[in-house]
Parts: sequence; structure tokens; C-alpha cells
Amino acid sequence: MAGDTKAMGTAPRQTTATTPLAAVAGGFLAGVAGTASMDTVRYLMTRHTGAKESPLRWEFGPIDSWNDAPAPGQVARRVIEGFTQRKLPDRWAWRISTAAHWCYGSLWGSLYGVVAGSLRSPEPVYGLPFGAAVWASGYAVLPEGGLYKPIWEYDALTLARDLAAHLAYGAATGTVFRLLTRAALTRRG
Repeated sequence: MAGDTKAMGTAPRQTTATTPLAAVAGGFLAGVAGTASMDTVRYLMTRHTGAKESPLRWEFGPIDSWNDAPAPGQVARRVIEGFTQRKLPDRWAWRISTAAHWCYGSLWGSLYGVVAGSLRSPEPVYGLPFGAAVWASGYAVLPEGGLYKPIWEYDALTLARDLAAHLAYGAATGTVFRLLTRAALTRRG
């Protein structure tokens, strides 16, 4: 029979058949895992330099003012203040920065899910160029907002460490998305 892969001695190509909603949700969950992975790499780098904080204290330690808030928190602050036309007090810096960081990673993961879920077989390795793209986008966009310096003003070690953390993000996002899509296929088939 023409096209019968069993008769021809080859295995059928597995397709993901991921629905758009499943791709977004799976990508979101994969982005959570990717964010945790990225933060683990950053934490380990910090420990290597002699820091003594516990992982939870490092990840969820207080940010006392907007001056100390990382870029995701600064972006969220600008959006909220621009929309509400009210200045956010410093007491919100920690909560908003933490939420923005995790939402940012999760939403990028949703985008990954849409793209990877459109492919015949989303391989975990596809997460690596994705992580590099997320890394590069920060250096393209955040200097325009005055939150980062232009990329050429950073030393190579700083850029390498940041890229390594984003590659870990991409690798974990790609791997978890693949596992989730494979699990969904197993349940259906």
C-alpha cells in the first residue's frame, strides 16, 4: 500500500498536534521552568563569587526601593505608573519586580510554545537559540529605556554570564515544552 510506513520499514514521523491553547499553556509552564533554571544558574554564579545567601533569600530577598529594582521590575513600574498616572511607592518594588521577572519568563515561554508547537517535532535543542534571542532582545530594547547600557559597554565576562543564564533558560524551556507535548500525545494516543 502506497505511503504505508510500516510496509516500507520506516517509523512514522511523530507530530505534536499541539493545539494553540495547549502550545500557549505548555509554553507558559515551560517558561516557569526556564526561569527557575536561569535563576539557579545565576544563583550558582553568585555563590561562586562568595555570596552566602540561601537560595530562597537570594531569589525572593527584599528590594527596598525602586533604585534597587532589576530591569523587569523597572519596566513593570513604568507601565503601571504610565497607565495609572500615579507614582508607585517603594514598598511595591519587591512584589512587582518579583512578579514581573516570573511573568516575563513565562510569557516568553508562551511565545516559544506557539512557535515550537507549530513544528512537526519540537526538539529541546531549539530552546538554545530561543534563550539567546531572549538575551539579545534585552540588550536591544532595554538600553532604549535607559535600563541597560548599550551592549558594547559591557565587559565580555558580564555578557558571557548573562548569556549562559539565558541559554539555561532556553534549554529548560525547550526541554520542558517537549516533555509536556510528548505527555499530551501519550494521553491522547
